[in-house]
Amino acid sequence: MAAGNLKIVAPAAEMRRPVIELRGVSKTYRTRDGEVPSLRPIDFTVSDGEFVVVVGPSGCGKTTLLKMIAGLLPPSEGEIRVEGQTITKPHGGVGIVFQTAMLLPWRTVFRNVMMPVEVKGLPRAVYEPRAHALIKMVGLQDFENKYPWQLSGGMQQRASICRALVHDPKIVLMDEPFGALDAMTRERMNVELQRIQRETKKTILLITHSIPEAVFLADRVMVMSQRPGSIASVYDVSLRRPRSLDVLADPTFVELTQKIRAHFSDSHLD
Repeated sequence: MAAGNLKIVAPAAEMRRPVIELRGVSKTYRTRDGEVPSLRPIDFTVSDGEFVVVVGPSGCGKTTLLKMIAGLLPPSEGEIRVEGQTITKPHGGVGIVFQTAMLLPWRTVFRNVMMPVEVKGLPRAVYEPRAHALIKMVGLQDFENKYPWQLSGGMQQRASICRALVHDPKIVLMDEPFGALDAMTRERMNVELQRIQRETKKTILLITHSIPEAVFLADRVMVMSQRPGSIASVYDVSLRRPRSLDVLADPTFVELTQKIRAHFSDSHLD
């Protein structure tokens, strides 16, 4: 690893204030064929400014977990608290980035980024400069007036990240944000996301199927079991920040990815 990658070490999570707290949270779906358990009781916290990545096999309840934290689904049991408030419905305390950018095709990049401001009725005069600054931060300043179909997949996801950040949430939830991208673009977006998180100091909870992506990005990796999902293990990532792609050859990186992969010897993960 290059010496330039050895400057910043993430503060220990236990020294920070918890901003996401789950206590005994489970989810069971009721169908015409009976009850289908999705998540077994889960307990965990995410601290202020922490980058936590959840990795697990398909169908283990990762997306369900994210939707419950966002208030889009109610838990069957247990309590979810965000910024000290119990979550019972959708709330404005988070920004969400999905696997596909989900940009409106008839809106320009700038107008897509401004959507949360319009929906929440926030003052445009305050948030327009922030939107411009975010777009510049991700390198899209020359594309503000372009439409989604004029952008590459990676550029569309950069615009989606700006949209999630524009109303200045403290927490960003990301559901496989780069899963639809080709391998090279995905690697570049991982480096970009790490930089964005470092500059904005946001708390991020990201879901992925990719073990290397999880280890590259995370302060902690939370490994989930097969459905119904539960927390099988949690790994602290001691790799120093900022991380370049050179870290993929670091022995610590290789050892940790192998440890996590051992949980999924029969699963389909990257």
